[in-house]
Amino acid sequence: MFYTTDTRKHGLKFDPFKALVVPRPIGWVSTISADGVANLAPFSFFNAISDYPPMLIFSVANGKDTLNNIEATRECTCSIVSHSLVDEMNMSSAPVGSSVSEWDLGNIEMTSSQLVKPPRVAKSPAAFECSHWKTVKLPINKERPDSGFTTVIVTVDAVYIDDAYIKDGLVDTAAMQPLARLGYMDYAVVNEKNMFTLNRPAVSEDGKTATLESGPWDGVFR
Repeated sequence: MFYTTDTRKHGLKFDPFKALVVPRPIGWVSTISADGVANLAPFSFFNAISDYPPMLIFSVANGKDTLNNIEATRECTCSIVSHSLVDEMNMSSAPVGSSVSEWDLGNIEMTSSQLVKPPRVAKSPAAFECSHWKTVKLPINKERPDSGFTTVIVTVDAVYIDDAYIKDGLVDTAAMQPLARLGYMDYAVVNEKNMFTLNRPAVSEDGKTATLESGPWDGVFR
């Protein structure tokens, strides 16, 4: 099949776009409003975009509390959603009023951050304390003039990792069991059953050829 995105006449039950760009990590973003109301919401248009400096990006529907809060206070935290927190994450996605704290709605335990005011999710295996760098308003589709997204780019000022998930000097991702968003209402979880490692190609000194050692990662970054 083929369809153009200006009309989205794909003939399917639902728009397939988000079912194709998968899996997507979930950023559980915590902010505080100018009035002091703590907000927490999950975003699957979320990812890392740089490691020197470490920076994250996520996109927020226009008018959402998260966007209003981060533009007002210029701080947030992004917690990792583990499989054990799936119900709490799902509840925090409810589009409740701005005076309602999703922390209370989902009975989610918070804990204080060290550099920023927004708390992080206490039971999350890892979290990032972030400061606002830039927001970019994205184009609005002519078929949905009442909708639209704004991309938020943040700098990671500090990282929290639960020591229980550090093994032999590496983060034990499989033990963390991070949740991933797929299409529709589908999710997936990363664990030891679906993880594997690869060696990257070793390039010759003249830069013209490369060799590849098969098997699991030998522990050398190339």
